[in-house]
Amino acid sequence: MTTTDWNTNIYGQAALEDRSAPRQRVNIPATLRPSGGKGFQTIVLDLSLGGFCANALQRMHAGNRCWLTLPGMESLQAEVVWWDSGRVGCAFANLLSPIVHDNILARYRGDGVFRRP
Repeated sequence: MTTTDWNTNIYGQAALEDRSAPRQRVNIPATLRPSGGKGFQTIVLDLSLGGFCANALQRMHAGNRCWLTLPGMESLQAEVVWWDSGRVGCAFANLLSPIVHDNILARYRGDGVFRRP
């Protein structure tokens, strides 16, 4: 392992472990597609600038990529951090913009009903 690989791995691990971003409880219907797999309908249960938690009855493995598609948005790439008993926690590949985050929260106030701005 080169120094660059070590630094990148350590940085990546630290980013995944940084769970300081506030999480907002939501109830958003979405599509989740694991890398190499078929997308499935899910419900996003919480959302932060750095990631999300959603229902995922099919097992998803930590470290695998996935794509989350929220209504009216392009797919967001993420990495599976954990899966447990039908729920998955993922870290976005790129942090959500605070403006995008706030817009999503304004549209979904925990009831899964989409509201146009």
